[in-house]
Amino acid sequence: MKAIVVTDKAAGTAGMKLVERPEPQAAINDVLVQVHASRFVPTELEWPSTWTDRNGRDRTPSIPGHELAGVVTALGYGTTGLSVGQRVFGLADWYRDGTLAELVAMEARNLAPLPGDVDFVVGASLPISGLTAWQGLFQHGRIQAGQSVLAHGAAGAVGSMVTQLAREAGAYVIGTGRAADRQTVLDFGAKEFLDLDNEALEDIGQVDLVFDVIGGEIQKRSASLVRAGGTLVTVVGPAEVRPSDGLAVDFVVEPDRAQLNEIVQRVRDGRLKTNIGHVSPLDDAVAALTPAERRKGKTIIRVRS
Repeated sequence: MKAIVVTDKAAGTAGMKLVERPEPQAAINDVLVQVHASRFVPTELEWPSTWTDRNGRDRTPSIPGHELAGVVTALGYGTTGLSVGQRVFGLADWYRDGTLAELVAMEARNLAPLPGDVDFVVGASLPISGLTAWQGLFQHGRIQAGQSVLAHGAAGAVGSMVTQLAREAGAYVIGTGRAADRQTVLDFGAKEFLDLDNEALEDIGQVDLVFDVIGGEIQKRSASLVRAGGTLVTVVGPAEVRPSDGLAVDFVVEPDRAQLNEIVQRVRDGRLKTNIGHVSPLDDAVAALTPAERRKGKTIIRVRS
């Protein structure tokens, strides 16, 4: 099969190569999926799991990418809940070869059915950003209708999902970003927009939940905005500064079939828009994932036409 592999951490995305690899086999509780569309997150090249296994042993050349949409072609021993020929989407294990390939073997529980009226490209754009937003808002942030949410990076992959899901839950959303992102963030449903380069973060006042995807100084300053009993949720590692009278929660997104079902249903009925910017075939993936300039929206690799 064709697959993208990485071997050199220092080379970044420019070190990716399109090669021929042996087809994977479905182990116990696995399925084999023919990948139709995949997404790669650039920060994967900084994750230890891209380069080593759970015991710290080198596992290169490894296949990156963890989000996919495709069709089940084989079931491993003991696999239940899915069937051969079924359209699926989901989130592959961090420590196994990933989804920038024509085939991937992964645990069935990490996949959810992809309805026939949802394009594979759309399906591949949903798992990480959708699950991250869902888990941060509802599991860790416990957001309620009438509360306020400060969504950093609200035009980005995760931030746009946070903005839409929080708005749908009845929260008042304030989105942040660059000046050029203002209309995009408002279109996603934010009630207010703050330009982090030119406007004072502290002018927002207090909020019930901060959803942090930036870290650093912005995270530190945001902690002071969390009102008593509120929560700072972050996906960039442990918070350096905690709210004085609230919680700070850092987490790593986990696969969840029920949550994927909730997310894709919202896409189907128009309550949730995904943020796709560029679609490229697998043969051109290395160039597409090493853009010469900043692109808006997610880059999706269409593995199979």
